[in-house]
Amino acid sequence: MSLSDRNLLRYSLVLVWLLTAICSVWELEGQSRALLLAGGIADPFLANVLVWSGAALDLILGVLLWWKPRRRVFLAALIAMLLMTVVATLLTPALWLHPLGPLSKNLPIAAILFVLMRSTK
Repeated sequence: MSLSDRNLLRYSLVLVWLLTAICSVWELEGQSRALLLAGGIADPFLANVLVWSGAALDLILGVLLWWKPRRRVFLAALIAMLLMTVVATLLTPALWLHPLGPLSKNLPIAAILFVLMRSTK
């Protein structure tokens, strides 16, 4: 895989993580918190803390993917994405059936992270 191909994949993931962080906070009082509340997180304060924590992690990963594209950063992003997918599946398994694919999109993201991790020294 060429350097330009790797950069295209990496920068697309940077955008995914940064936009997810921004959208999570932007929609804090809307979809973000509503998803957690619908999934059984009854305390609105805890739901907000979880959204802010997830957004902070997304922001950190987006910046690290842009600034320090190292094997361990790709691995950290892969682990974080897998953990968030498991949590989302436990809270709201119906998201796997959503037509816009909020969870199924993680399958190609995992593949891209795996390829980038393997092709980086």
